[in-house]
Amino acid sequence: MRALVMRPHLHAEGVDISEEALAQAGRAANHLGVRERLVLHQQEAAEFVSSASFDLVISVGATHAFGGLLPTLAAARKHLAPGGRVLIGEGFWDRDPSREAVEMLGDFTDLATTVDRVVADGWTPVDGHVSTRRELDDYEWACWGSLASWALDHPADPDSAQVLETADTRRSEWLRVYRDTWGFVCLILRRTSD
Repeated sequence: MRALVMRPHLHAEGVDISEEALAQAGRAANHLGVRERLVLHQQEAAEFVSSASFDLVISVGATHAFGGLLPTLAAARKHLAPGGRVLIGEGFWDRDPSREAVEMLGDFTDLATTVDRVVADGWTPVDGHVSTRRELDDYEWACWGSLASWALDHPADPDSAQVLETADTRRSEWLRVYRDTWGFVCLILRRTSD
């Protein structure tokens, strides 16, 4: 949405299955004065079809919605305008993971192999960012801390106890199972040939 604010000629479409996430996005767009240039779709991302093609397709931390990294890139390719870019964020194993970590997060590869798979699929990375341990820690603390805070702030809500238990479980899994082995990379990709 920051891009919409800074560039009044841009238009965007967002896809999510969560009604609440889309409502939150709509409220944020209204607040920023860009709602008329943002179309939101509540549906499975893998089923999204648009008559428009896009200069930028973004999928950060959502390759599971398409069945993995390469299926996500195949879907992005269908929506990308000639010369366009894809911003994709994907996990990788920074060190050899435990079996429990693989069962929990998925069968990722290491960073070099992840990039090799992208290149072999017909994409050229033109920029990238590997999240630092501090960035990943900040994300995890915020994610599970916000759930815990909500539960503590809403003790009378019938979901409060379950939300607090989920936050506790997920925080423990992060700290004990995958914190020291999992990494995250964001890549800006161009098709190697249009």
